[in-house]
Amino acid sequence: MDQLVIGQTLAFAGDPFVEGPGAARHSTRGAVLIRQGRIAEMGEADTLRAAHPQAAVTDMGSALLSAGFIDAHVHYPQTGIIASWGKRLIDWLNSYTFPEEMRFTDPAYAAEIAERYFDLALAHGTTSMCSYATIHPASVDAFFAAAQARGMRALAGKTCMDRNAPDGLRDTPQSAYDDSRALLERWHGVDRLSYVITPRFSPTSTPEQLMVLGQLWREHPDCLMQTHLSEQTDEIDWVKSLFPQARDYLDTYEAQGLLGEGAVYGHAIHLTARERDRLREAGASLVHCPTSNTFIGSGIFDMAGLVASGLRIGLATDTGGGSSFSMLRTMAAAYELAQLRGTALHPSQLWWLATVGSARALRIEDKVGNLAVGMEADLVALDLGSTPAIAQRSGRAGDLWEALFPTIMMGDDRAVAGVWIGGKRQL
Repeated sequence: MDQLVIGQTLAFAGDPFVEGPGAARHSTRGAVLIRQGRIAEMGEADTLRAAHPQAAVTDMGSALLSAGFIDAHVHYPQTGIIASWGKRLIDWLNSYTFPEEMRFTDPAYAAEIAERYFDLALAHGTTSMCSYATIHPASVDAFFAAAQARGMRALAGKTCMDRNAPDGLRDTPQSAYDDSRALLERWHGVDRLSYVITPRFSPTSTPEQLMVLGQLWREHPDCLMQTHLSEQTDEIDWVKSLFPQARDYLDTYEAQGLLGEGAVYGHAIHLTARERDRLREAGASLVHCPTSNTFIGSGIFDMAGLVASGLRIGLATDTGGGSSFSMLRTMAAAYELAQLRGTALHPSQLWWLATVGSARALRIEDKVGNLAVGMEADLVALDLGSTPAIAQRSGRAGDLWEALFPTIMMGDDRAVAGVWIGGKRQL
């Protein structure tokens, strides 16, 4: 049966970084018609109700209907250690991340954490994500099995590391290639799942491992490749010592065939001019992880400069280096960091980053990330008065953006009034 979900609707007909807030399309009493898991029609509620009298109606009142949030950079195995007191990146990895990832030798533990992660993500309105797993193939199986059971569009890959990691968390160039290929063949393109080739970052992969993963990517160019780039200054110094022949951090990937369309680099805070140029020329994507950047003290992402350079940019929680599962909190942190660089991101830009922008970064913008006819029906409904503090501020609003901004800055899972995956209501 057709479904009609009614509420305020927010969609994008363009890029608000280019066109301004006018790129958005807002209706105070709109509706989304869902048929067989996709958006079949968009329009005014009264018009669609009259045209489809047999449709099952879910009236969300004044809640804001949007495409579900897309978290473009996640470490689901770090779910259990989120908000752990930390120092710098390398200390944090050694103190928390690596000991936790050792536990994923147990498939049952991997399945438990995967279930917990998806429950938390959905509770915060996140309907798609791109995750790192651990070196263990079972960690990938657990993630994809949990996503598949929920009917979600999800992306992930086995994390590959053959040096500078503890015993039990290292593979080899050959095993990284073999395991990644087997997982790719098992999961890529199954239902709404996509495999991502995943070297953790250059310090934990030898040139030989990066090379074979570059070979695997050439063999399967329809996959994405994800890794980390220029997160912290001491990390960059470490990369220089490990790759003395490289022109810069990006060159450690580029030299091994890990730069191109479909490359997704997390963080990218301390880029050189050459790196910016090459990333743009190659059609690569960057993912901004603002709560992580502040939590671990990494630096301030140059949103305005990188957008002006023409790069694809997504937004992410970076669970669990990031300190929240919420893309609302992530938008708030992105706003705060941009302010420190003298740029006030408009609410339309923040919302676009968390939906269309992240979908573009992951090259799935033809499937999810926007309310448009033909798109998969992954939706979130937001209560714009979810707490007394938010309600008293949004009650004074003169337009949509003034009503929405308090939820961006102060909202959490209490604001999530409904979530639909492939047209099926989850919350």
